[in-house]
Amino acid sequence: MNNSNFSNHFILLLLFFISPSLSEQSFRPKALVLPVTKDSSTLQYITQINQRTPLLPLTLVLDLGGQFQWLNCHNNYVSSTYRPIRCRSAQCSLAGANACINNNTCGLTPDNTVTHTATSGELAQDVVSIQSTNGFYSGRSVTVSRFLFSCAPASLLQGLASGVSGMAGLGRTKISLPSQFASAFSFHRKFAICFSASNGVVFFGDGPYVFRGNQGGVPNVDASKLLTFTPLITNPVSTASAFSKGESSTEYFIGVKSIKIDEKVVAINASLLSIDSNGVGGTKISTINPYTVLESSIYKAVTEAFISAADSRNITMTDSYAPFKVCFDSEDVEGTRLGKTVPTIELVLQNGVSWSIFGANSMVNINDLTMCLGVMDGGENPTTSVVLGGYQIDNHLLQFDLATSRLGFSPLLFAYQTECIYFNITSSP
Repeated sequence: MNNSNFSNHFILLLLFFISPSLSEQSFRPKALVLPVTKDSSTLQYITQINQRTPLLPLTLVLDLGGQFQWLNCHNNYVSSTYRPIRCRSAQCSLAGANACINNNTCGLTPDNTVTHTATSGELAQDVVSIQSTNGFYSGRSVTVSRFLFSCAPASLLQGLASGVSGMAGLGRTKISLPSQFASAFSFHRKFAICFSASNGVVFFGDGPYVFRGNQGGVPNVDASKLLTFTPLITNPVSTASAFSKGESSTEYFIGVKSIKIDEKVVAINASLLSIDSNGVGGTKISTINPYTVLESSIYKAVTEAFISAADSRNITMTDSYAPFKVCFDSEDVEGTRLGKTVPTIELVLQNGVSWSIFGANSMVNINDLTMCLGVMDGGENPTTSVVLGGYQIDNHLLQFDLATSRLGFSPLLFAYQTECIYFNITSSP
């Protein structure tokens, strides 16, 4: 079967198994939206999805590279529409499951990517409800009647924010949230995230993605028109806590070719920026890591270059402030719309475009006198050399196009006098 026929067959399968009953639901949304908050204790991104019959809100940790939605449904999960998925069924095949567990049920391996713990869980389906959007504001709710997810034991919740029921995976699989929603409502296979230190959104479907101006008289901004594009790279080896031989990673990797600080190339071992045959190396985007994490030699080179560039600007170093090692006196450093005027970190990508990280995304304000570089030392020989964490992606719109395998990323939205908290999530048409 050629790739085109396989893709068409896969989409038809998804439509059959997870689509809403069209005779009961005549309204066809163009896109969907989920509200997001950042937990102040764990710095995890949290969302709510209405699920079960009758519908009740489930609080979940968002995992950009997660394989699927999993939750603890063994305690107090009561729903008249819950159905376990049987072994060797088409849904089981769609989920990529290769195990049978209790009562001939299809088995998956839900993964807590915060604690790097995986366990056995059953594949199931139930009703899910989510808000529609036209890109300017949220609208009426729509339902998917046969949404696929995995159950997991309560022990897998360890390390997650208080009160959550599980994790919502947005990764590159056939049963992740973006894939299921796109197929249920015949969307383009795209989704976008826009987070901040407090609130944000996930969009499923194509733009526009319009954010209000943050001051009176400032025009609204369609952030989808600000995107610069770069290819998404497939890591041929899974980065999950548990996986079978031959599985590729479901996380989102991009091709960083070099790193510059104040336009000067940082001297690093460039081979670490490529993914080898064992799946080691490269650069991925993560919503699980609160801050960017660099392999030790890259961390050393980047921080030394940053300190040198800061010194040339007469920015004074101070004592470290855990968990950060590189900190500065911020009292005399000018603040702008893009944050403190510190050296600019630039990621040069494989197609010649660059992702610039300004003070708002590089410096963590500790108090009125101290700011620290929000980058962590990942140690020697980590699986991934560069992990772009939550702090560095905040207030950028990131669009993931699964059909064309490319990432669109906006400049820092502060430059346009808006930010990710300003999508009108509470309005209705």
